[in-house]
Amino acid sequence: MDKFRLLFQHFQTSSESVMNGICLLLAAVTVKLYSSFDFNCPCLARYNTLYGLGLLLTPPLALFLCGLLVNRQSVVMVEEWCRPEGHRRKDPGIIRYMCSSVLQRALAAPLVWILLALLDGKCFVCAFSNSVDPEKFLDFANMTPSQVQLFLAKVPCKEDELVRDNPARKAVSRYLRCLSQAIGWSITLLLIVVAFLARCLRPCFDQTVLLQRRYWSNYVDLEQKLFDETCCEHARDFAHRCVLHFFASMQSELRARGLRRDLVGEPPEALEDLEGGSGKAHLRAVCSRKQVDHLLSTWYNSKPPLDLAAPPGLQGAGLSHRAPMVAPGTDLSQHIDV
Repeated sequence: MDKFRLLFQHFQTSSESVMNGICLLLAAVTVKLYSSFDFNCPCLARYNTLYGLGLLLTPPLALFLCGLLVNRQSVVMVEEWCRPEGHRRKDPGIIRYMCSSVLQRALAAPLVWILLALLDGKCFVCAFSNSVDPEKFLDFANMTPSQVQLFLAKVPCKEDELVRDNPARKAVSRYLRCLSQAIGWSITLLLIVVAFLARCLRPCFDQTVLLQRRYWSNYVDLEQKLFDETCCEHARDFAHRCVLHFFASMQSELRARGLRRDLVGEPPEALEDLEGGSGKAHLRAVCSRKQVDHLLSTWYNSKPPLDLAAPPGLQGAGLSHRAPMVAPGTDLSQHIDV
């Protein structure tokens, strides 16, 4: 049980591990989908190629788009590319690194589908049965061109009466299936060789740039996550203070209806929510809708520079017009604008 807990915590804290896990899951789903798919070629000269190539290429395209959708870094990469430069310059190298990482994971499931389809051979036989040269087979010598085309269109349908138990059909099907498997194994070998060379030659190059790009790509992702978490924290705190202020302003009406409980009797944590103390002072200082909108606009249009030693005027530009913290007992209706 402890091992599973440690594994779960590792996946929780490592965004890269989560993406790798999703990539493997999509690949496993691809294998399951292909194994459960019932392939039936139309066996019509006009539609065989369209149907075969469609099943060979359309599902991989859909799987590729799904890989992009489930990968958080694809959204982060687009946001980083489209954002205004502001006080922080955009590094094309980081965007290229993120794009490479996203594409590598998104292409895993489509490649699995294509390789399975090629090794199985059904899609290939259906798509290219009409393209076979009849001169390579002696059984077509006594057929007219129209009969040859009709026969080749029926090759994928071994139960059809025209080609059932016909040696020519078996020869054409075997030829196309062997060609499909040869292409599939060639692509598999090529991918393995490329991965092997990339793995072996990678340490031979300078790792400084790679480490820098990996660091800053992770930084962009984590910064966005922390900003979203901080916004959620502020929104929750802001909503809580608005609700408490509403009930505090309704004291006279609650007293008339006999529903009032004196705030003095409330627990200490409820009183602290009306105060500006505690470790959330940087959040409580932003106490109007205009300020929140200004901060969000400033964050998007002019992100602060990545220099913690810079003067606070540059880093805190978005907070330069914030209102002072609300003192205990102050009427919050003067500060809260919703």
